[in-house]
Amino acid sequence: MRTLLSLSLVGVMASASVAAAGDCRNGRQTYYGYSHNSRQYVAYYRPGQQAPATATKRASHPDIVDTAVKAGSFKTLVAAVKAAGLVEALKGDGPFTVFAPTDKAFTTLPEGTLQDLLKPENKETLQAILKYHVVPGKVAAKDVVKLKSAKTLQGQEVAIAVDEGKVKLNDATVVKTDIACSNGIIHVIDAVILPPKKSTESAASAPAEADIVDTAIAAESFETLVAAVKAAGLVETLKGKGPFTVFAPTDDAFSKLPAGTVEDLLKPENREKLQAILTYHVVPGRVTAADVAKMKTAKTVNGEAVAIKVEGDRVQIDNATVIQADIECANGLIHVIDAVLLPCDFLRWGLYRNRAPVATRPGAVLSFERSSLAVDEALLSSVFSTFLSARRRRRGPAPAERPACGSVVLPYD
Repeated sequence: MRTLLSLSLVGVMASASVAAAGDCRNGRQTYYGYSHNSRQYVAYYRPGQQAPATATKRASHPDIVDTAVKAGSFKTLVAAVKAAGLVEALKGDGPFTVFAPTDKAFTTLPEGTLQDLLKPENKETLQAILKYHVVPGKVAAKDVVKLKSAKTLQGQEVAIAVDEGKVKLNDATVVKTDIACSNGIIHVIDAVILPPKKSTESAASAPAEADIVDTAIAAESFETLVAAVKAAGLVETLKGKGPFTVFAPTDDAFSKLPAGTVEDLLKPENREKLQAILTYHVVPGRVTAADVAKMKTAKTVNGEAVAIKVEGDRVQIDNATVIQADIECANGLIHVIDAVLLPCDFLRWGLYRNRAPVATRPGAVLSFERSSLAVDEALLSSVFSTFLSARRRRRGPAPAERPACGSVVLPYD
């Protein structure tokens, strides 16, 4: 019994000696002792010695925002993040993967784009663009190359491709990878990537709670129209109870106008003219596509009436074709058209002048060329008189009303 007790004491003393000697693995001395509170052995680190890697991992790198600030080559991106109110979000726990455009990348945007995006009224658009550069989770370069696309915080996916050893995100090239941050990782790109515009079909699926203005914004294919509505001071009107029916030209429709027309109309001194043009696209009440197809004309909020023509499945409003109908809104309907409608008074305001009429065949439409000069009313009247004379000679009585403004159609034989 004594022998057994002695051996036990020797064993305890030996254990104590080992504990006192400590554990010098990894160049760090560790002491072990028994915790009476927790009733288990615990490890103690000598003061002044390096703590375990797991304890300092997060503190070893600054977060994404501070990393970008420290780099000095993302000043524009940082300014945009601040303007969009996303600083706290990108300082959060994450993790996030940020595809960060350099300052040089922002200079490749069209002139004035960045300045417009930094304005308070464009905060939502800026947020969407910045979120399109962020992917949830920590995606290292070795994982990025295995992907065909990645869903961003903005909601849409960014395309990923590897070509001749270079990684592309949409049209941007990754120029530096795997910049470690405490809450994620940064990959540097050489261009700003813009989310693809949603098709107008996406507007049709927007919740009915959205009014006409918000529905147009959500569609992202009416940016010029929305800008015009803002410049004309009609936002509150089109957010009102209504109901309204809006024939909405797409961005492509506005691009068909002569160069400089939109820019002229957006000037403060042309606000009344812009209001008249926009209200010429709005019909009071809720007029569905089925109702439109039964009509010959429709009186607009502008006071003038638009002409309506139906040929098979094709519906024309003046010179524009309806390309999508019945987009539901909380305060009315939107029908999408492929051209901008111009009221008769638009000619008299002097934004257009008549070009010398050239019609190679009967039925040809004589177009008007943009100019800051006053419209030549005498020439227009002359053309119209020619139309009447030709009609009398060929078809008898003159028409009861003048053709639509903006075009003159010569009669067929």
